[in-house]
Amino acid sequence: MPLVSAVPRSRTSLVTALARAAAAAVGGVLLACAFPPVGVAALMWPGLVLLVVALLGARVRDAAWIGWIFGSAFLLVLLRWVLVFDVPGAYVALALVEGAFYAGFGAVFAVLSRSRWWPLLGACAWMATEMLRSLVPFGGFVWGRLAFAAVDTPLASVARWLGVAVLSGVVFGTAALAVWAFQRGAVGRRRRLATAAVVLAATFTIAAVLPVGLAGSGRSIQVAVVQGDVPGTGAQFLGEQREVLENHVRETQAYASAVRTGESPQPDVVLWPENASDIDPLTDATANAMISAAAQDVDAPILVGAILDGPDDGTAYNAGIVWDPVSGPGEQYVKQHLVPWGEYVPLRSFSEWLVPRLADEIPRDILPGEESGELRIDGGVVGTMMCFDVVFDRLARSAVIGGAEMLVVQTNNATFTGTAQPDQQWEVARMRAIESGRYVAVPSTNGISGFIAPDGAVDQVAPTQEPAWLAQEVRAATSVTTGTRFGVWLELVALLVTVAAVVLLVRRPGHTR
Repeated sequence: MPLVSAVPRSRTSLVTALARAAAAAVGGVLLACAFPPVGVAALMWPGLVLLVVALLGARVRDAAWIGWIFGSAFLLVLLRWVLVFDVPGAYVALALVEGAFYAGFGAVFAVLSRSRWWPLLGACAWMATEMLRSLVPFGGFVWGRLAFAAVDTPLASVARWLGVAVLSGVVFGTAALAVWAFQRGAVGRRRRLATAAVVLAATFTIAAVLPVGLAGSGRSIQVAVVQGDVPGTGAQFLGEQREVLENHVRETQAYASAVRTGESPQPDVVLWPENASDIDPLTDATANAMISAAAQDVDAPILVGAILDGPDDGTAYNAGIVWDPVSGPGEQYVKQHLVPWGEYVPLRSFSEWLVPRLADEIPRDILPGEESGELRIDGGVVGTMMCFDVVFDRLARSAVIGGAEMLVVQTNNATFTGTAQPDQQWEVARMRAIESGRYVAVPSTNGISGFIAPDGAVDQVAPTQEPAWLAQEVRAATSVTTGTRFGVWLELVALLVTVAAVVLLVRRPGHTR
Protein backbone atom coordinates (compact mmCIF):
# COMPACT_ATOMS: atom_id res chain seq x y z
CA MET A 1 0.00 0.00 0.00
CA PRO A 2 1.46 3.42 -0.92
CA LEU A 3 2.56 5.39 2.11
CA VAL A 4 0.35 8.39 1.26
CA SER A 5 -2.72 6.14 1.40
CA ALA A 6 -1.89 5.15 4.97
CA VAL A 7 -1.92 8.79 6.07
CA PRO A 8 -5.33 10.37 6.79
CA ARG A 9 -6.24 12.84 4.08
CA SER A 10 -6.74 15.66 6.60
CA ARG A 11 -3.24 15.12 7.96
CA THR A 12 -1.79 15.07 4.44
CA SER A 13 -3.57 18.32 3.68
CA LEU A 14 -2.24 19.88 6.87
CA VAL A 15 1.31 18.85 6.07
CA THR A 16 0.97 20.25 2.56
CA ALA A 17 -0.46 23.51 3.87
CA LEU A 18 2.36 23.88 6.39
CA ALA A 19 4.95 23.11 3.72
CA ARG A 20 3.46 25.74 1.42
CA ALA A 21 3.37 28.31 4.23
CA ALA A 22 6.97 27.57 5.21
CA ALA A 23 8.14 27.88 1.59
CA ALA A 24 6.34 31.20 1.25
CA ALA A 25 7.82 32.58 4.48
CA VAL A 26 11.36 31.54 3.54
CA GLY A 27 10.82 32.93 0.05
CA GLY A 28 9.78 36.30 1.49
CA VAL A 29 12.85 36.45 3.71
CA LEU A 30 15.14 35.56 0.79
CA LEU A 31 13.58 38.28 -1.34
CA ALA A 32 14.14 40.84 1.42
CA CYS A 33 17.80 39.81 1.56
CA ALA A 34 18.14 40.88 -2.08
CA PHE A 35 17.82 44.46 -0.79
CA PRO A 36 20.20 46.28 1.58
CA PRO A 37 21.50 45.69 4.17
CA VAL A 38 22.22 42.17 2.85
CA GLY A 39 21.96 43.28 -0.76
CA VAL A 40 22.54 39.97 -2.57
CA ALA A 41 20.40 40.52 -5.66
CA ALA A 42 20.65 36.89 -6.78
CA LEU A 43 18.51 35.89 -3.78
CA MET A 44 15.48 37.33 -5.58
CA TRP A 45 15.24 34.26 -7.77
CA PRO A 46 15.20 31.50 -5.13
CA GLY A 47 12.80 33.64 -3.09
CA LEU A 48 10.40 33.96 -6.01
CA VAL A 49 10.82 30.31 -7.01
CA LEU A 50 9.73 29.27 -3.52
CA LEU A 51 6.68 31.51 -3.78
CA VAL A 52 5.69 30.08 -7.17
CA VAL A 53 6.20 26.49 -6.00
CA ALA A 54 4.07 27.20 -2.94
CA LEU A 55 1.27 28.69 -5.05
CA LEU A 56 1.08 26.13 -7.85
CA GLY A 57 -1.81 23.76 -7.31
CA ALA A 58 -3.25 25.73 -4.40
CA ARG A 59 -6.89 26.73 -4.25
CA VAL A 60 -7.65 30.42 -4.55
CA ARG A 61 -8.38 30.84 -0.84
CA ASP A 62 -5.25 28.97 0.19
CA ALA A 63 -3.17 30.86 -2.36
CA ALA A 64 -4.30 34.14 -0.84
CA TRP A 65 -2.99 33.04 2.57
CA ILE A 66 0.25 31.84 1.00
CA GLY A 67 0.73 35.18 -0.76
CA TRP A 68 -0.01 37.05 2.46
CA ILE A 69 2.53 35.00 4.41
CA PHE A 70 5.13 35.63 1.70
CA GLY A 71 4.46 39.38 1.51
CA SER A 72 4.33 39.85 5.28
CA ALA A 73 7.60 37.97 5.81
CA PHE A 74 9.22 39.97 3.01
CA LEU A 75 8.12 43.34 4.40
CA LEU A 76 8.80 42.53 8.05
CA VAL A 77 12.45 42.02 7.12
CA LEU A 78 12.68 44.78 4.50
CA LEU A 79 11.06 47.50 6.62
CA ARG A 80 12.82 46.94 9.94
CA TRP A 81 13.96 50.57 9.74
CA VAL A 82 10.39 51.62 10.61
CA LEU A 83 11.24 50.55 14.18
CA VAL A 84 13.19 53.80 14.64
CA PHE A 85 9.84 55.39 15.44
CA ASP A 86 9.60 53.13 18.49
CA VAL A 87 6.06 52.02 17.65
CA PRO A 88 6.43 48.27 17.03
CA GLY A 89 2.71 47.89 16.47
CA ALA A 90 2.81 50.35 13.56
CA TYR A 91 5.76 48.51 12.00
CA VAL A 92 3.97 45.17 12.20
CA ALA A 93 0.69 46.65 11.00
CA LEU A 94 2.40 48.25 7.99
CA ALA A 95 3.98 44.95 6.96
CA LEU A 96 0.78 42.96 7.45
CA VAL A 97 -1.44 45.47 5.65
CA GLU A 98 0.97 45.79 2.72
CA GLY A 99 1.20 42.00 2.74
CA ALA A 100 -2.45 41.99 1.70
CA PHE A 101 -1.38 43.05 -1.79
CA TYR A 102 0.58 39.83 -2.08
CA ALA A 103 -2.46 37.94 -0.81
CA GLY A 104 -4.33 39.37 -3.77
CA PHE A 105 -1.48 38.37 -6.05
CA GLY A 106 -1.58 34.82 -4.68
CA ALA A 107 -5.31 34.50 -5.31
CA VAL A 108 -4.98 35.87 -8.84
CA PHE A 109 -2.00 33.65 -9.57
CA ALA A 110 -3.97 30.57 -8.51
CA VAL A 111 -6.44 31.35 -11.29
CA LEU A 112 -3.79 32.27 -13.85
CA SER A 113 -1.89 29.04 -13.23
CA ARG A 114 -4.69 27.20 -15.06
CA SER A 115 -3.36 28.70 -18.30
CA ARG A 116 -0.45 27.22 -20.21
CA TRP A 117 0.89 30.78 -20.35
CA TRP A 118 0.95 31.15 -16.60
CA PRO A 119 4.61 32.33 -16.30
CA LEU A 120 3.90 35.28 -18.59
CA LEU A 121 0.52 36.01 -17.01
CA GLY A 122 2.09 35.73 -13.56
CA ALA A 123 4.64 38.38 -14.55
CA CYS A 124 1.78 40.65 -15.62
CA ALA A 125 0.00 40.02 -12.33
CA TRP A 126 3.15 40.93 -10.41
CA MET A 127 3.42 44.21 -12.34
CA ALA A 128 -0.25 44.91 -11.62
CA THR A 129 0.32 44.23 -7.92
CA GLU A 130 3.20 46.70 -7.75
CA MET A 131 1.10 49.22 -9.65
CA LEU A 132 -1.72 48.96 -7.11
CA ARG A 133 0.78 49.24 -4.25
CA SER A 134 1.93 52.54 -5.80
CA LEU A 135 -1.61 53.95 -5.72
CA VAL A 136 -3.35 52.87 -2.50
CA PRO A 137 -3.79 53.40 0.38
CA PHE A 138 -2.95 57.03 1.12
CA GLY A 139 -1.17 57.53 -2.18
CA GLY A 140 0.64 54.19 -2.16
CA PHE A 141 3.73 52.64 -0.62
CA VAL A 142 5.67 50.73 -3.26
CA TRP A 143 8.89 50.27 -1.28
CA GLY A 144 10.50 46.96 -2.21
CA ARG A 145 9.75 46.70 -5.93
CA LEU A 146 11.70 43.89 -7.55
CA ALA A 147 13.30 46.31 -9.99
CA PHE A 148 14.93 48.26 -7.17
CA ALA A 149 16.96 45.21 -6.15
CA ALA A 150 18.00 44.49 -9.75
CA VAL A 151 20.19 47.55 -10.31
CA ASP A 152 23.41 45.48 -10.37
CA THR A 153 22.02 42.52 -12.33
CA PRO A 154 22.29 41.91 -16.09
CA LEU A 155 18.58 42.72 -16.36
CA ALA A 156 18.92 46.34 -15.19
CA SER A 157 18.97 47.70 -18.76
CA VAL A 158 15.34 46.62 -19.18
CA ALA A 159 14.37 49.67 -17.09
CA ARG A 160 15.89 52.02 -19.67
CA TRP A 161 14.17 50.37 -22.62
CA LEU A 162 10.85 49.19 -21.16
CA GLY A 163 10.57 50.83 -17.75
CA VAL A 164 10.97 49.93 -14.09
CA ALA A 165 7.61 48.14 -13.96
CA VAL A 166 8.53 45.81 -16.82
CA LEU A 167 11.89 45.08 -15.18
CA SER A 168 10.00 43.81 -12.13
CA GLY A 169 7.84 41.68 -14.41
CA VAL A 170 10.89 40.25 -16.16
CA VAL A 171 12.51 39.32 -12.85
CA PHE A 172 9.38 37.49 -11.74
CA GLY A 173 8.87 35.95 -15.17
CA THR A 174 12.37 34.45 -15.26
CA ALA A 175 11.81 32.83 -11.85
CA ALA A 176 8.41 31.50 -12.94
CA LEU A 177 9.85 30.12 -16.16
CA ALA A 178 12.46 28.17 -14.21
CA VAL A 179 9.68 26.54 -12.20
CA TRP A 180 7.68 25.86 -15.37
CA ALA A 181 10.64 23.97 -16.82
CA PHE A 182 10.69 21.54 -13.88
CA GLN A 183 6.95 21.40 -13.24
CA ARG A 184 5.95 17.97 -11.94
CA GLY A 185 4.08 15.79 -14.37
CA ALA A 186 4.72 18.11 -17.27
CA VAL A 187 4.42 16.55 -20.68
CA GLY A 188 7.59 16.89 -22.75
CA ARG A 189 9.91 17.60 -19.83
CA ARG A 190 13.01 17.76 -22.00
CA ARG A 191 11.37 20.15 -24.42
CA ARG A 192 10.32 22.36 -21.54
CA LEU A 193 13.83 22.39 -20.11
CA ALA A 194 15.31 23.24 -23.49
CA THR A 195 12.75 25.97 -24.14
CA ALA A 196 13.25 27.53 -20.73
CA ALA A 197 17.03 27.39 -21.07
CA VAL A 198 16.91 29.15 -24.43
CA VAL A 199 14.47 31.83 -23.28
CA LEU A 200 16.35 32.51 -20.04
CA ALA A 201 19.72 32.63 -21.77
CA ALA A 202 18.36 34.96 -24.44
CA THR A 203 16.70 37.24 -21.86
CA PHE A 204 19.82 37.65 -19.75
CA THR A 205 22.14 37.94 -22.75
CA ILE A 206 20.07 40.53 -24.58
CA ALA A 207 19.59 42.56 -21.40
CA ALA A 208 23.31 42.39 -20.65
CA VAL A 209 24.24 43.86 -24.04
CA LEU A 210 21.49 46.47 -24.31
CA PRO A 211 23.13 49.89 -24.08
CA VAL A 212 22.60 52.12 -21.06
CA GLY A 213 24.03 55.51 -20.27
CA LEU A 214 23.38 59.14 -21.18
CA ALA A 215 20.21 59.72 -23.20
CA GLY A 216 21.56 62.20 -25.71
CA SER A 217 24.52 64.45 -24.96
CA GLY A 218 23.87 68.09 -24.15
CA ARG A 219 25.62 70.91 -22.37
CA SER A 220 28.10 70.58 -19.53
CA ILE A 221 26.78 71.44 -16.05
CA GLN A 222 29.02 72.05 -13.04
CA VAL A 223 27.07 70.82 -10.02
CA ALA A 224 27.82 70.90 -6.30
CA VAL A 225 26.09 68.92 -3.55
CA VAL A 226 26.19 70.25 0.01
CA GLN A 227 25.67 68.00 3.02
CA GLY A 228 25.53 70.16 6.13
CA ASP A 229 24.98 67.39 8.72
CA VAL A 230 22.48 67.58 11.56
CA PRO A 231 22.36 67.30 15.33
CA GLY A 232 20.15 64.33 16.19
CA THR A 233 17.39 64.13 13.60
CA GLY A 234 17.65 67.83 12.80
CA ALA A 235 13.95 68.54 13.17
CA GLN A 236 13.01 68.32 16.82
CA PHE A 237 13.22 71.88 18.11
CA LEU A 238 13.53 75.37 16.69
CA GLY A 239 17.12 75.72 17.90
CA GLU A 240 18.06 72.44 16.25
CA GLN A 241 16.37 73.48 13.03
CA ARG A 242 18.28 76.76 13.06
CA GLU A 243 21.51 74.82 13.54
CA VAL A 244 20.76 72.63 10.50
CA LEU A 245 20.35 75.74 8.35
CA GLU A 246 23.55 77.23 9.78
CA ASN A 247 25.39 73.99 8.98
CA HIS A 248 24.37 74.12 5.33
CA VAL A 249 25.27 77.80 5.04
CA ARG A 250 28.65 77.13 6.65
CA GLU A 251 29.47 74.20 4.36
CA THR A 252 28.39 76.21 1.32
CA GLN A 253 30.75 78.96 2.41
CA ALA A 254 33.55 76.39 2.73
CA TYR A 255 32.80 75.24 -0.80
CA ALA A 256 32.70 78.86 -2.04
CA SER A 257 36.16 79.35 -0.56
CA ALA A 258 37.40 76.31 -2.48
CA VAL A 259 35.96 77.81 -5.66
CA ARG A 260 37.72 81.15 -5.08
CA THR A 261 41.08 79.46 -4.50
CA GLY A 262 40.71 77.36 -7.65
CA GLU A 263 40.37 74.06 -5.79
CA SER A 264 36.99 73.54 -7.45
CA PRO A 265 35.45 75.06 -10.62
CA GLN A 266 32.75 77.72 -10.49
CA PRO A 267 29.39 75.90 -10.14
CA ASP A 268 26.32 76.38 -12.27
CA VAL A 269 24.08 75.15 -9.46
CA VAL A 270 24.44 74.16 -5.82
CA LEU A 271 22.09 71.53 -4.36
CA TRP A 272 20.91 71.48 -0.76
CA PRO A 273 18.91 68.59 0.71
CA GLU A 274 15.35 68.27 1.85
CA ASN A 275 14.84 70.02 5.21
CA ALA A 276 18.00 72.08 4.87
CA SER A 277 15.81 74.89 6.21
CA ASP A 278 12.86 73.77 8.33
CA ILE A 279 12.36 77.48 9.08
CA ASP A 280 10.36 79.08 6.28
CA PRO A 281 12.86 81.36 4.52
CA LEU A 282 10.06 83.17 2.72
CA THR A 283 8.66 84.52 5.99
CA ASP A 284 11.66 84.39 8.37
CA ALA A 285 13.96 87.33 7.63
CA THR A 286 17.00 85.74 9.28
CA ALA A 287 16.72 82.50 7.32
CA ASN A 288 16.16 84.48 4.13
CA ALA A 289 19.28 86.56 4.72
CA MET A 290 21.41 83.49 5.52
CA ILE A 291 20.45 81.67 2.32
CA SER A 292 20.85 84.81 0.20
CA ALA A 293 24.32 85.37 1.66
CA ALA A 294 25.30 81.77 0.88
CA ALA A 295 24.08 82.07 -2.72
CA GLN A 296 25.94 85.35 -3.17
CA ASP A 297 29.09 83.90 -1.62
CA VAL A 298 29.16 80.97 -4.05
CA ASP A 299 27.82 83.16 -6.88
CA ALA A 300 25.41 80.49 -8.08
CA PRO A 301 21.76 79.55 -7.61
CA ILE A 302 21.04 77.14 -4.76
CA LEU A 303 18.24 74.58 -4.86
CA VAL A 304 17.09 74.84 -1.23
CA GLY A 305 15.02 72.17 0.50
CA ALA A 306 12.71 74.05 2.87
CA ILE A 307 9.56 73.67 4.93
CA LEU A 308 7.19 76.50 4.04
CA ASP A 309 4.23 77.71 6.07
CA GLY A 310 0.86 76.50 4.85
CA PRO A 311 -2.41 78.39 4.56
CA ASP A 312 -3.05 77.95 8.31
CA ASP A 313 -1.12 77.16 11.49
CA GLY A 314 -1.77 73.45 11.14
CA THR A 315 -0.33 72.97 7.65
CA ALA A 316 2.96 73.34 5.76
CA TYR A 317 4.67 72.51 2.47
CA ASN A 318 7.84 70.50 1.82
CA ALA A 319 9.45 72.35 -1.07
CA GLY A 320 12.53 72.79 -3.22
CA ILE A 321 13.17 76.47 -4.00
CA VAL A 322 15.52 77.87 -6.63
CA TRP A 323 17.39 80.63 -4.78
CA ASP A 324 19.17 83.02 -7.14
CA PRO A 325 22.16 85.01 -5.82
CA VAL A 326 20.68 88.21 -7.28
CA SER A 327 16.91 87.88 -7.33
CA GLY A 328 16.48 85.50 -4.39
CA PRO A 329 13.72 82.85 -4.23
CA GLY A 330 12.17 81.79 -7.53
CA GLU A 331 10.60 78.61 -8.91
CA GLN A 332 9.41 75.95 -6.48
CA TYR A 333 8.63 72.26 -6.45
CA VAL A 334 6.30 71.08 -3.67
CA LYS A 335 6.65 67.43 -2.66
CA GLN A 336 3.78 65.36 -4.03
CA HIS A 337 4.05 61.97 -2.38
CA LEU A 338 3.98 62.49 1.37
CA VAL A 339 4.65 59.88 4.03
CA PRO A 340 1.49 59.13 6.03
CA TRP A 341 2.11 59.32 9.78
CA GLY A 342 5.51 60.78 8.91
CA GLU A 343 4.74 64.08 7.19
CA TYR A 344 1.01 64.19 7.82
CA VAL A 345 -1.44 62.30 9.99
CA PRO A 346 -4.39 60.61 8.23
CA LEU A 347 -7.51 60.31 10.36
CA ARG A 348 -5.80 62.67 12.81
CA SER A 349 -8.32 62.49 15.67
CA PHE A 350 -8.29 58.69 15.71
CA SER A 351 -4.53 58.47 15.14
CA GLU A 352 -3.77 60.86 18.02
CA TRP A 353 -6.11 58.92 20.28
CA LEU A 354 -4.23 55.75 19.35
CA VAL A 355 -0.74 57.32 19.57
CA PRO A 356 -1.02 60.56 21.59
CA ARG A 357 2.57 61.66 20.94
CA LEU A 358 1.71 62.28 17.26
CA ALA A 359 0.23 65.64 18.30
CA ASP A 360 3.69 66.80 19.45
CA GLU A 361 5.84 65.00 16.87
CA ILE A 362 3.74 65.95 13.80
CA PRO A 363 1.91 69.12 14.85
CA ARG A 364 1.42 70.27 11.25
CA ASP A 365 0.19 68.30 8.25
CA ILE A 366 2.38 68.71 5.16
CA LEU A 367 0.19 69.42 2.12
CA PRO A 368 1.00 67.80 -1.25
CA GLY A 369 1.96 69.71 -4.38
CA GLU A 370 0.49 69.18 -7.81
CA GLU A 371 3.15 70.40 -10.26
CA SER A 372 5.94 68.18 -11.59
CA GLY A 373 9.51 68.78 -10.49
CA GLU A 374 11.22 70.36 -13.49
CA LEU A 375 12.81 73.64 -12.37
CA ARG A 376 14.63 76.17 -14.55
CA ILE A 377 18.08 76.91 -13.18
CA ASP A 378 20.90 78.82 -14.90
CA GLY A 379 19.38 78.49 -18.35
CA GLY A 380 18.70 74.77 -18.04
CA VAL A 381 16.18 72.43 -16.44
CA VAL A 382 16.74 70.25 -13.37
CA GLY A 383 14.17 67.66 -12.32
CA THR A 384 13.87 67.37 -8.56
CA MET A 385 12.13 64.83 -6.36
CA MET A 386 11.88 64.93 -2.58
CA CYS A 387 12.93 61.74 -0.78
CA PHE A 388 9.87 59.40 -0.87
CA ASP A 389 8.95 60.81 -4.30
CA VAL A 390 11.76 58.82 -5.90
CA VAL A 391 9.98 55.45 -5.69
CA PHE A 392 7.08 56.63 -7.86
CA ASP A 393 7.59 56.21 -11.61
CA ARG A 394 5.22 58.96 -12.68
CA LEU A 395 7.09 61.72 -10.86
CA ALA A 396 10.44 60.92 -12.46
CA ARG A 397 8.69 60.52 -15.81
CA SER A 398 6.89 63.86 -15.61
CA ALA A 399 10.10 65.72 -14.76
CA VAL A 400 12.02 64.12 -17.63
CA ILE A 401 9.27 64.67 -20.19
CA GLY A 402 9.06 68.23 -18.87
CA GLY A 403 12.64 68.79 -20.02
CA ALA A 404 14.82 67.85 -17.05
CA GLU A 405 18.43 67.48 -18.16
CA MET A 406 19.44 65.77 -14.92
CA LEU A 407 17.61 64.52 -11.85
CA VAL A 408 18.00 65.49 -8.21
CA VAL A 409 16.76 63.58 -5.18
CA GLN A 410 16.68 65.99 -2.24
CA THR A 411 16.42 63.88 0.87
CA ASN A 412 16.62 63.89 4.65
CA ASN A 413 17.34 60.45 6.05
CA ALA A 414 18.71 61.66 9.39
CA THR A 415 15.95 59.89 11.31
CA PHE A 416 17.03 56.59 9.75
CA THR A 417 20.76 56.89 10.44
CA GLY A 418 22.20 53.46 11.17
CA THR A 419 19.38 51.60 9.39
CA ALA A 420 19.09 50.15 5.87
CA GLN A 421 16.63 52.82 4.72
CA PRO A 422 19.20 55.25 3.22
CA ASP A 423 20.90 52.40 1.35
CA GLN A 424 17.60 51.11 0.01
CA GLN A 425 16.66 54.60 -1.18
CA TRP A 426 20.09 55.06 -2.76
CA GLU A 427 19.53 51.95 -4.88
CA VAL A 428 16.22 53.40 -6.06
CA ALA A 429 18.04 56.58 -7.13
CA ARG A 430 20.55 54.45 -9.05
CA MET A 431 17.70 52.73 -10.87
CA ARG A 432 16.20 56.12 -11.77
CA ALA A 433 19.52 57.05 -13.38
CA ILE A 434 19.44 53.90 -15.54
CA GLU A 435 15.78 54.31 -16.43
CA SER A 436 16.04 57.99 -17.38
CA GLY A 437 19.52 57.96 -18.92
CA ARG A 438 20.43 60.93 -16.74
CA TYR A 439 22.90 61.89 -14.07
CA VAL A 440 21.31 61.83 -10.63
CA ALA A 441 22.58 64.00 -7.78
CA VAL A 442 21.50 63.17 -4.23
CA PRO A 443 21.94 65.87 -1.59
CA SER A 444 21.14 64.51 1.87
CA THR A 445 21.30 66.23 5.25
CA ASN A 446 23.79 63.69 6.64
CA GLY A 447 24.03 60.94 4.01
CA ILE A 448 23.86 59.25 1.59
CA SER A 449 24.89 62.19 -0.64
CA GLY A 450 26.53 61.71 -4.00
CA PHE A 451 26.50 61.57 -7.79
CA ILE A 452 25.20 58.68 -9.88
CA ALA A 453 26.08 58.23 -13.55
CA PRO A 454 23.39 57.49 -16.18
CA ASP A 455 24.40 53.82 -16.24
CA GLY A 456 23.78 53.50 -12.48
CA ALA A 457 27.45 53.61 -11.53
CA VAL A 458 28.31 55.57 -8.39
CA ASP A 459 30.64 58.46 -9.27
CA GLN A 460 31.05 60.08 -5.84
CA VAL A 461 29.74 59.55 -2.31
CA ALA A 462 30.23 61.90 0.62
CA PRO A 463 31.18 60.55 4.06
CA THR A 464 28.10 60.13 6.22
CA GLN A 465 27.24 62.00 9.42
CA GLU A 466 29.66 64.85 8.83
CA PRO A 467 29.64 68.09 6.85
CA ALA A 468 30.82 67.66 3.26
CA TRP A 469 30.55 69.03 -0.24
CA LEU A 470 31.01 67.32 -3.57
CA ALA A 471 31.48 68.92 -6.96
CA GLN A 472 31.23 67.29 -10.36
CA GLU A 473 30.82 68.16 -14.00
CA VAL A 474 27.86 66.32 -15.48
CA ARG A 475 26.53 66.13 -19.01
CA ALA A 476 22.93 67.14 -19.67
CA ALA A 477 20.65 64.56 -21.27
CA THR A 478 18.65 65.72 -24.27
CA SER A 479 16.32 62.82 -25.11
CA VAL A 480 13.71 60.70 -23.35
CA THR A 481 14.33 56.97 -22.99
CA THR A 482 11.65 54.55 -24.16
CA GLY A 483 11.44 53.16 -20.63
CA THR A 484 10.60 56.60 -19.27
CA ARG A 485 8.15 57.40 -22.04
CA PHE A 486 6.27 54.10 -22.28
CA GLY A 487 6.92 52.30 -18.97
CA VAL A 488 3.78 53.54 -17.20
CA TRP A 489 1.64 52.53 -20.18
CA LEU A 490 3.14 49.04 -20.28
CA GLU A 491 2.32 48.74 -16.58
CA LEU A 492 -1.30 49.61 -17.36
CA VAL A 493 -1.33 47.03 -20.17
CA ALA A 494 -0.12 44.41 -17.69
CA LEU A 495 -3.02 45.27 -15.37
CA LEU A 496 -5.55 44.99 -18.19
CA VAL A 497 -4.08 41.69 -19.40
CA THR A 498 -4.25 40.32 -15.86
CA VAL A 499 -7.89 41.30 -15.41
CA ALA A 500 -8.88 39.94 -18.82
CA ALA A 501 -7.07 36.64 -18.22
CA VAL A 502 -8.69 36.14 -14.82
CA VAL A 503 -12.16 36.81 -16.24
CA LEU A 504 -11.66 34.38 -19.12
CA LEU A 505 -10.21 31.63 -16.92
CA VAL A 506 -12.93 31.95 -14.29
CA ARG A 507 -15.58 31.66 -16.99
CA ARG A 508 -13.87 28.69 -18.60
CA PRO A 509 -15.95 25.48 -18.33
CA GLY A 510 -14.62 23.20 -15.63
CA HIS A 511 -13.27 25.99 -13.43
CA THR A 512 -13.84 24.83 -9.86
CA ARG A 513 -11.38 26.81 -7.75
